[in-house]
Amino acid sequence: MSGKPDREGLSWGYRIGYRIKVLGMHMYGPAQLGDAEDPHRRLERQRAAKVAAARRAREQRGQR
Repeated sequence: MSGKPDREGLSWGYRIGYRIKVLGMHMYGPAQLGDAEDPHRRLERQRAAKVAAARRAREQRGQR
């Protein structure tokens, strides 16, 4: 595992918004849901997809 966190390629605004959403879901979200319906897991999946897209874009820029 590299020393860089999963924030690479994501803007400050996105990262701040993500943290606010996670905090809001933690405080005001539903008590318990399965993984398919859980808003925390949905946010994690969306963030993972966004990080993967940023990494792919960076790799494509590096190959040129």
